[in-house]
Amino acid sequence: ELVRQGEALKRTEQMVDKMDQDLKTSQRHISSIKSVWGGLINYFKAKPPEGKPEQNGTPEYYANSRLKEAIMSSKEQESKYQESHPNLRKLDNSDNDFSKADLVSPVQKDSYPKNQHLRAFHQKIDNNLDEMSSGLSRLKNLALGLQTEIDEQDDMLDRLTKKVETLDVNIKSTDKKVRQL
Repeated sequence: ELVRQGEALKRTEQMVDKMDQDLKTSQRHISSIKSVWGGLINYFKAKPPEGKPEQNGTPEYYANSRLKEAIMSSKEQESKYQESHPNLRKLDNSDNDFSKADLVSPVQKDSYPKNQHLRAFHQKIDNNLDEMSSGLSRLKNLALGLQTEIDEQDDMLDRLTKKVETLDVNIKSTDKKVRQL
């Protein structure tokens, strides 16, 4: 949603830049109509480019790379998470089978209790903690990406607000000149 909003903000900023360019063209025409000297000045003055409106230093909008990376890694981890989550996978009785404790390396076996059932529960707790850590890491990356994207869009909104205020003043000035004609 933030990426979509960022693209909408960028399109809005481009439209404001186009309006500003159109307003400058209108002001040239008004000064040509207003007096002969205005027409002569416009004749010798360089014409504004008719192509793409100027961007006034605004870079092309791309969603934050940190956010994109976080979203991509989150989508990759999502399938793994769904496979391992007890409520999202097909439940079978192999979960209660304690033979999984035999898959533990000898180094890890020594750190668990000697009782086979306790060892299996400790291993299951460790696995759950690893999954939680992975999930929290994923959430942290998403949050950092979202924060960076929000900061960038906040800067874009500030820039857009200044442009709109300037455009509003120029429109009022141009409207006043048209009414005087």
